[in-house]
This record gives sequence, C-alpha cells and structure tokens, in this order.
Amino acid sequence: MLVSAKEMMTKALAGKYAVGQFNINNLVGGNIMLVTAEEMLKKAEAGKYAVGQFNINNLEWTKAILLTAQELQSPVILGVSEGAGKYMTGFKTVAAMVKAMDEELGITVPVALHLDHGTYEGCYKCVKAGFSSIMFDGSHYPFDENLAKSTELVHVADQLGLSIECEVGSIGGEEDGVVGMGECADPDECKTIADLGVTMLAAGIGNIHGKYPANWPGLSFETLAAIKEKVGDMPLVLHGGTGIPDDMIKKAISLGVAKINVNTECQLSFQEATRKYIEEGKDLQGKGFDPRKLLNPGFEAIKAKVKEKMELFGSVGKA
Repeated sequence: MLVSAKEMMTKALAGKYAVGQFNINNLVGGNIMLVTAEEMLKKAEAGKYAVGQFNINNLEWTKAILLTAQELQSPVILGVSEGAGKYMTGFKTVAAMVKAMDEELGITVPVALHLDHGTYEGCYKCVKAGFSSIMFDGSHYPFDENLAKSTELVHVADQLGLSIECEVGSIGGEEDGVVGMGECADPDECKTIADLGVTMLAAGIGNIHGKYPANWPGLSFETLAAIKEKVGDMPLVLHGGTGIPDDMIKKAISLGVAKINVNTECQLSFQEATRKYIEEGKDLQGKGFDPRKLLNPGFEAIKAKVKEKMELFGSVGKA
C-alpha cells in the first residue's frame, strides 16, 4: 500500500526517528521487473538509434509487443493512454496484466510501462498503480502553468525513481476536415523544461497524431536541430510516428530523437487483418468464431508491424 510522505514524516517527527529515502531504478513484483525508460533512452541517444513506444489497447496488443521485443532482443516501452487505461478498467488492471504477462512469457528484455499524454491527475493515478514511467502533457496550458505542474511532477518522479516525459508544443492532428500542421515548439521553452531534470522531452516539430494528410509539409528539422542544440544530450521524443516516411524517421534519430511513439499503425494493421479474416468467411468455418482464432490474424499483424518498426528504429539487439 502506498502512503503519503507527509504521514510518514508526521509520525517520525513525533516519535523522534528518521525515515530513510531510497531511490529505486526498477519496480519489482515477484520475479518480474519493469524498468524505467531512463537507461534505455540514454543508450539510444548515445548510440543513435531509437526505442519504440508501442501503445497497448488490450491483452493481444500487450502479448504481441512483448513477444516481438523478446524475439528481437529490443528494449521496449509500452504506452498507455488514459482512454486505453479506462477501456481496460483502470491503470491498476493494466499494470497487473503487464507485470503478470512479463513473468508468464519469460520476458528478459527491458520493459517500461509508460503513461502516454497524461493529465496531472492521471500521472498520480499511474504512480499509485505501479507504472515505471509517466508522461505529463501540459502543452495545452499557458507555458507558466505547464512549467509549474511539470516541476512538481518531475520532483515526484525523481523521489520515486520513475522516468518522466514532459511536452512543449502540442502535437497536431486532423479534426472535422481541418488540418493542423502541428505546432513547432519554442527551443528556449524546451530548454527550460529540460533543465527541470525530465528524463525525456517531447517537442512538437510539425508531427501529427493519426494518419498524415497528403498535403502534410513534413517534419521541421530546423526546429529539431535548434531544440537539440539547447537541450544537449537530453533524449527527445517523436510522437505521431505513424505515416512519417522512413527517411524522415532516420534523420530525426540522427538529430537526437531517441523515442518514437507508434499506435495508429498497429491499430490499422490489426483492423486490416481482422477484416480480411471476416470477409473471407473464416469465422463461419468450423470454430472460426472462437475469439482465439478470430483475433489471431490481427495479433500476428501487430507483431509484424512492431518488428518492422524496431528494425527501422535500430533497436534490434540493443536489449
């Protein structure tokens, strides 16, 4: 059970004793271990490759990603949005599933469980649930408010031995036919947030969540280079990895991107394979209706997509 530091300190003060603080790098449960993203991203930044964050949506997603990471001996970050967490009945359920699956499958590669685009409240929920890494997305707040909330959460993460990602410059997208390029972050604001001691920094460089429109102008490498110059060896994060051309991905990695988020591509791969299975009438053949058979083509499609991305990012064999 987690308790507040305030309660401990009140008792210690009254009883004339001290409470020790011991920083941790891993969250251990039974024989399984989730790690923070810190070490894997430092190695990636120094080695000029990127670690993939693959968002999970259910058991099939989690199993497919873990097995592929183990097969390729690649470190991996399992991303969980607040919406996906709610769908899976809560962050405690997600953490329990990931930890149990990691153990049952005998996974030995580094695995981080990371909150994706977390709210202020969501970060605290994931800390309590047992996540090893969190992201606070304060990019929609005025910068001063983003800075204040980021400062607090960086302190919390540091005290608990968790890794933390913060964001400057919101990520674009398409809504009701209106296309936004995606905001380009201010390099000076990026430095201010980086100097708080964040583990990794997400900075808008024209990237977009979801499918990229045909008229998308591409990533702003000028902005990326300017940010990198300000933040030094801080690992940078590229959100919206779906649909970015391979040459842009490789160039972004060469300029300091050490973590790339992938979600939509896995969803599309799952959808296409599942649709094909249904359209071919295989669910009507024998016991083709069995969920284990019905969902297997999508499961295999996710594995293939994750393998493709890990090879592109250069993380294969880096566990």
